[in-house]
Amino acid sequence: MGRISWFSEEGDALFFQQYVDRMESWQQAVADGRIDPEEVRAQAERVAALLREIEPQLNDALHEQVTQLLLELAVLNAMQTTLFLQTPA
Repeated sequence: MGRISWFSEEGDALFFQQYVDRMESWQQAVADGRIDPEEVRAQAERVAALLREIEPQLNDALHEQVTQLLLELAVLNAMQTTLFLQTPA
């Protein structure tokens, strides 16, 4: 995979969703119309494997920045999940 910009050309909005829809891991997980705990566990393992591969390559300053990014991303995911669960169907 080549370098993909993290931001939209129209502004600073993150636009990962268009890539998520194309990811094989996502397509396989939603193929049956639902996400089950095993699929979530498998995705968590893929993410952990990538982090284990990348972490040793980072100098201390970049490691600190990436750690902060991952923590803020976790907060964003929690906020989005909470908002989704609070929104009436």
